[in-house]
Amino acid sequence: MEMHAFGHLIGVETARRRLLAHARPVERTERVRVDAGFGRIAAATYRATRPVPSFPRATWDGYAVRTEDTRSASRRRPVELRIVGEVFAEQAYPGRLARGETVAIATGGALPRGADAIVIFEVVERSGDRVRLFRPVAPGDRFSPPGHDFPRGKVLVRRGEGLTATALGTLAACGIPYVRVFARPVVTIVPNGNELLAPGDPEVEGRIYESNNATLSAVITAAGAVARPQPPLPDDPRRIEAAIRRALATSDLVLATGGSSVGERDHLPRILPHFGRVLFHGIAVRAGKPTLAADAHGKLVIGMPGHPTSCLVNMYWLVLPVLRRLGHRAGPGWTEGSAVLGSDAVAMTPGLSTIVPLEFRDGRAFSTFRGSSVITSLAGATAYAMLPPGRRRVKAGSTIRVYRLDPPLGPGAGVSPPPDNG
Repeated sequence: MEMHAFGHLIGVETARRRLLAHARPVERTERVRVDAGFGRIAAATYRATRPVPSFPRATWDGYAVRTEDTRSASRRRPVELRIVGEVFAEQAYPGRLARGETVAIATGGALPRGADAIVIFEVVERSGDRVRLFRPVAPGDRFSPPGHDFPRGKVLVRRGEGLTATALGTLAACGIPYVRVFARPVVTIVPNGNELLAPGDPEVEGRIYESNNATLSAVITAAGAVARPQPPLPDDPRRIEAAIRRALATSDLVLATGGSSVGERDHLPRILPHFGRVLFHGIAVRAGKPTLAADAHGKLVIGMPGHPTSCLVNMYWLVLPVLRRLGHRAGPGWTEGSAVLGSDAVAMTPGLSTIVPLEFRDGRAFSTFRGSSVITSLAGATAYAMLPPGRRRVKAGSTIRVYRLDPPLGPGAGVSPPPDNG
């Protein structure tokens, strides 16, 4: 069995910096309906095209009044007003209130001209077309003036901001039906390995079902990108190269899983130089040492380890920040902090940083790692630690630096990510 050597192993921070330096945010844009824009990234700055509300608007059910008519009202000498009409939320009173007149008004209705306050139903007495008030009403009571929510020209959404429910609501309140957003980055996954079967294929002794498509697609989707998993390919360098070439034509990032190490059938180290500049081959990390990457004329191709745990852990600490940068999303996708290690001692590795997947129970962090080829090594893991190279063991009770994955991958993991609404 022929083997070939790794390139120079680089540190984890160097690997991540190199990828981020070559990750070009997607500049394609598209228009989406304002009611389908949640979670997207605004590609333009939007200002209010009108004040909201654009008219004096009732905030309570009651009676619109001229406050000067109510100044003398008291329990002993109530003021009596004549009801001359009514206004529902979709209506405006056609006339102007005269002295001694009032209009019944529902929440959301336009305040009649001449009125400057609303008195609620509960504090008046009605008899036929008359109401009696027992105390004065202050100007401005129970209605919103024009622009009370926001004035014309106010910035509602800035370019590069995520579209939240509130941001979308302000756009809709201005009557804006569509919003321009950045297109979601497209990420193609190209798994390879003679041993791989696609889920659903008949079982074959000696072969395994490919699982990296599923795990990487989940991370890609959580990062706001579009995953395009491909069926697994055999260890055929021509077919692998052709698949990557096709993917580069229609994708913003290509992830090839498997075939990145130094074995006879690990073809990626020989294929990636055909596409452009190799950024690195080999990271001083455990697990995930065989990872390599190339800049294919402005698009990244990353060769990921085939072992499920190595592949997914590397996706978290190395590729997730790249996905977020491609999609104009701020932050790396995790929150840095500290935690007390609650599991058995964790071994460090001489010359290599060690990635430890973690779950949290009773406020403490527990390692879930069971082996690079064991997918359940990440069961329940919502964070990871990155231990520096060394020979000692990190014992239970030690305080360690941890990186908690942001939702939906981290706390609250299992919560559905925003839907892909175009």
